Amino acid sequence: MNLTEWLERNRWVWSLLGVVVLWAILSVATSRFSLHSLSGVAASASFLVLVALGQMLVVTTGRGNIDLSIASVLTLSAYASIVVTQGLDARLPLAFGAVVLIGLVTGAVNALLVVAVRIPAIIATLATGYILATGTLIANRWAAGFGMSPLLKTLAAGRIGGFPVMLLVALLAVVLVGLLLRRTVYGRAISAVGQNERAAALAGIRTGRVVASAFIASAVMAALTGMLLGAYVGGAFLEMGAPYLLQSLGAVVLGGSLIFGGSSTALGTLFGSLLLVLIVTTMQIVGLPPGTQDIVQGLVVIAVLALAGGQAVRRRRSRASPA
Repeated sequence: MNLTEWLERNRWVWSLLGVVVLWAILSVATSRFSLHSLSGVAASASFLVLVALGQMLVVTTGRGNIDLSIASVLTLSAYASIVVTQGLDARLPLAFGAVVLIGLVTGAVNALLVVAVRIPAIIATLATGYILATGTLIANRWAAGFGMSPLLKTLAAGRIGGFPVMLLVALLAVVLVGLLLRRTVYGRAISAVGQNERAAALAGIRTGRVVASAFIASAVMAALTGMLLGAYVGGAFLEMGAPYLLQSLGAVVLGGSLIFGGSSTALGTLFGSLLLVLIVTTMQIVGLPPGTQDIVQGLVVIAVLALAGGQAVRRRRSRASPA
């Protein structure tokens, strides 16, 4: 295997290189951006990693599938966690069940609309997100006056030997999803569906179930992230999950997963999340307003998508040339 083939199979290398280069630039420019500062960035990126892993599974199924209900699921789950726990550790299992239920129901509805009704994923998940936004407005009235569960606060914002607990949670999730994709039948099935759904169906794969499971997993991951994020910031607020909508897709794309589906990398999603958070940190240090930051993030995602699209066209032409 030559270097070009190795890089094509391990696309996460580019996001890792971007993290190293950008961290080095920030260290030189600010003279105070150390490994300790990088651990703080990693803690912030941990929440994005969890959401992006779920988004990655949906993207892997191909057909342009994207989950746009993530932001609403995350926000509603943060509110639900606060309302149910009421600041008590004893009510934490009940809150966990409520949050998981939100994710399961939302994922099931998304799957039903996409798989059974055959509505494009972008439209179906966007509509589901709008419905959940109404629930968030109602929960906003109930959440006032409730505190956070101390145990959940420790999990979301605590440190072990100076190492963020949330980063450990994110790394564990990356390892588990990576093993799921590379070492299990389900991982091979979801890649096969993303590469060619019709061929996968002819091979005996129940493509509908595979696609449905990806949407359910994405919603559950977003719901759990909302629960943890609410504890991390000490509360919940409207539009809390909005930044994660674009960033979750950006982390997947920057990490080397193919936006056309069929090939993804959990490790790349981790580095893509770190790179995206570093980009946002750089813009904050420079002093760019939030609106400009969103524009820059959008341009980065567009540039990567354009590059990936050009590479895909070149690969198809190279394969067709001998024929």
